[in-house]
Amino acid sequence: MTILEKIDALREERGWSVNNLAMEAMLTQSTLNNLYTRNAEPKISTLRAICGAFNITLSEFFADESLEAPKTFNDEDELLARYSKLTGAQKKAVIQLLRSIT
Repeated sequence: MTILEKIDALREERGWSVNNLAMEAMLTQSTLNNLYTRNAEPKISTLRAICGAFNITLSEFFADESLEAPKTFNDEDELLARYSKLTGAQKKAVIQLLRSIT
């Protein structure tokens, strides 16, 4: 499956038109129309914006399961996901902050 086909599949899952995707991704409609007209692969920055609109990462986009419905996260899931990416010193700072406000 090509990148444009994946974008189409994700867009269609949501019932979005190309215009809806452009608005959600904060891109111009002409940017997306040019991709389809030229059957071109988007720039990384454009693909990041598109993935952001779909609420998925680039890794999820390129993973085999990328065409599944995007995962929905609650606040705790987001906190844990972000926390897991911190350095040891950053994690200590977060713990200290949480202790000070609870």
